[in-house]
Amino acid sequence: MNNQAVVVPRQLHVGLIGAGIGRSLTPAMHMREGEHCGLSYRYDLIDLEVRGLSVSDLPALVAEAEAQGFAGLNITHPCKQAAAALVDELSPDAQTLRSINTIVFQGGRRVGHNTDWWGFAESFRRGLSGVSLERVVQLGAGGAGVAVAHAVAEMGANSIEIFDPDAARAKALVDQLQPAHDACRFSVGRDLAAALDVADGLVHATPTGMAAHPGLPLDAQLLSDRLWVAEIVYFPIETELVKLANARGCRVLDGGGMAVFQAVKAFELFTGIRPVAERMMQHFNSLRS
Repeated sequence: MNNQAVVVPRQLHVGLIGAGIGRSLTPAMHMREGEHCGLSYRYDLIDLEVRGLSVSDLPALVAEAEAQGFAGLNITHPCKQAAAALVDELSPDAQTLRSINTIVFQGGRRVGHNTDWWGFAESFRRGLSGVSLERVVQLGAGGAGVAVAHAVAEMGANSIEIFDPDAARAKALVDQLQPAHDACRFSVGRDLAAALDVADGLVHATPTGMAAHPGLPLDAQLLSDRLWVAEIVYFPIETELVKLANARGCRVLDGGGMAVFQAVKAFELFTGIRPVAERMMQHFNSLRS
């Protein structure tokens, strides 16, 4: 008779709330890593478009997940800012960013985190180590742009010049982040050519380059081989900007790392287990190939 105890995997249930998320690779990354860590890991997609819902339904969806015993939720477009008002506590970075992509349910309380900024920073440290952050130009001042600019400032940038077709949105980013970063000067960009002439690197944080928004986010002639280039778009992984920057001989960071490392940190928050980032990256690469 076998007297060995049967080890029952710890069960964990999480989900992702957003619109048009059917192609998200996040659930597969989480569940595969959960298997490696000995967890029975369930990850649901809660797609507003599929359910015919809107951001106004977010409070009910979060409450439903909490009542069903979820460990937490990931939150994506267009719900990140609205979700910040639905938690009992915000992490310090989430307070600065005023948006969250992760909710952890802990002892009857909801704690909101933003792992997007950390995901970009960790990818940057690994992929563009040693580059100068003296002068940085960033394209895009939307929700992702705020998180990325915060990350660049946290990494030690001296100045970040923000360009966006909506000048008011660029100014709002500057006004939001400047009080949190005394050592970094944020400014609204006016002349992209002049800014790139003296910049060390370019961060791209707009939808341009995605499958649904093909093209370049700037005039190709403005991209010099002096610049490092960091992209956040990862569908496709080789955007027109990444192709151009590689052809010019720039040091280039594609958007895959940010996608993986935001998931790495969220996994740790949900489970209390530090995942193997390299393993999650390998799985991400296999999923998109």
